[in-house]
Amino acid sequence: MHVKVLDEDVVERAKARDIDALVYAPHFTRLPTIRERAARFSDDELLVVPAREVFTGPWYARRHLLAIGLEDPVPDFVSFEGALAAFDRQDAAVLVPHPEMLNVSCSRAEVAAHADAVHAVETYNAKCLPPQNRRCRAVARETGLPGFGSSYAHLRRTVGEVWTRFEDPLDSEAALVEALRTGAPRRVVHRGGADHHLRGLAEFAHLGVENTWGKLDRLFLSGTEPTHPRHIAYDGRFDDVAVY
Repeated sequence: MHVKVLDEDVVERAKARDIDALVYAPHFTRLPTIRERAARFSDDELLVVPAREVFTGPWYARRHLLAIGLEDPVPDFVSFEGALAAFDRQDAAVLVPHPEMLNVSCSRAEVAAHADAVHAVETYNAKCLPPQNRRCRAVARETGLPGFGSSYAHLRRTVGEVWTRFEDPLDSEAALVEALRTGAPRRVVHRGGADHHLRGLAEFAHLGVENTWGKLDRLFLSGTEPTHPRHIAYDGRFDDVAVY
């Protein structure tokens, strides 16, 4: 909870590591596409739950929010408040991934100010360096919100490095959403050792691939990308909260 990659190798790796469910939330991909792909790779051994990690705010000050349980698509690059309102209308579970990580995350003050609209805060992320994960745990502790952990795998080898273990079995998307929204008991678990830390460093290095001005121009400023708020697919519903 959650991964960015999904294919036969990812499924095989997750099953080999005794993972029961993956939350699949690739960047800049519309919800119907995510749902279709999640259904394709789900089976009796592994549940793949579709989700959206929405980039709120402008590129230079974006804040990520992970929404699970959406039925209607929500675009990227809308205001923080606009995204929360859209999630609330759908009774989605709203999670804060990697708080206080560089310039791509919610700050401690932002989480505290919107604690009533947030259901969990990430306390361990394989992509984060140890000091960053300590800050993540501090945000959860100081806001009183439940935690969760994820591999945040952009690279296949990271799948299964971190997971969230709930006390009760969760066999559907609806069950996971309910567990998150009600604060069901859970424990964050992660692997250790040199291999684990090397995979985390590889994920952190991958940030450089994600954050380039070429990608900025190609993805967000043209207005034609699938999750751009002014894309025709959203029929103008987010024009009032769009930041581009």
